[in-house]
Formats: sequence, structure tokens, C-alpha cells
Amino acid sequence: MDIFSDNQGYLALFLLSFLASTLVPLGSEWLLVALLLNGHNPVLSVGVATAGNTLGACLTHGIGLYGGPFLMDRVLRIDEAARQRGERLYARYGSWSLLFSWLPIIGDPLCLVSGILKVRFGFFFVLVLSGKLVRYVCVGLLTLQAAR
Repeated sequence: MDIFSDNQGYLALFLLSFLASTLVPLGSEWLLVALLLNGHNPVLSVGVATAGNTLGACLTHGIGLYGGPFLMDRVLRIDEAARQRGERLYARYGSWSLLFSWLPIIGDPLCLVSGILKVRFGFFFVLVLSGKLVRYVCVGLLTLQAAR
């Protein structure tokens, strides 16, 4: 099966984007770029990547809210130092720091800490969705511009 056929490409992008914001240290931008360069719909591609990455962050938030240390340490592999970085950002910038949940290294801890601190889910969701959407839109626009 060709990973770049429409359905498989979008499914792979969703799954990679989801996993990149939860379980494993992956990046999803490379697949978004590859799909766009292979002629996939830019709006749908950005939407799928954003949805997958946002839902993965929601899982991380839920683990912070309901999960124990085992889930945090073993499933998400977020160590004490990363958790403390997330807590420092929260102490300095408050919940608005969730706009930066797309950043490598600190994004997952921010989402985890938001769950631990019981940030309202609706507020969490809007901030995380906004940050991740802006990131994928920028990647998409830069890719399409560079391809011209």
C-alpha cells in the first residue's frame, strides 16, 4: 500500500500526529510536508494533523488529571525534570502557556501539568488546539511556498 494514497496518508498523518503528542518522541511535521509535496489537500492535511496532535494532548491532559505516577513515568516517559519545567512555565505564564504545547520537550509536560493542576478542559482544549493549528498552518504554508 502506498502511504501517499489519500486515505492511508491521512490515517498515517493522524496516527503519527497523535502519537507525537503522547507516547513516543516522534515528529509529525515531516509527514505533513511529504503529503503536501505529493499533492494532498492542504486544508484537510493540516486539519488531520491538528486533530491528531490535539487529541493526543487531550490524552496527556487526562493522564495528568486521572493517572498515577506509573502512567506518567512509564507510558508518557515524562521524567521529574520535564514535569518541573512544565510546572515552572505554569508558575510564570499560567494556563496561557498551553499555547506553546506544540513545542518539543516542553509540550507534553505542559499538557500533563495542566491535568495535574485541573485546568478546565474547555479552556485547555481551545488553547492547545490554537497553538497546534498555528504550528501546522505555518508548516503547511512554508511547504507550499517552498514548492513553488
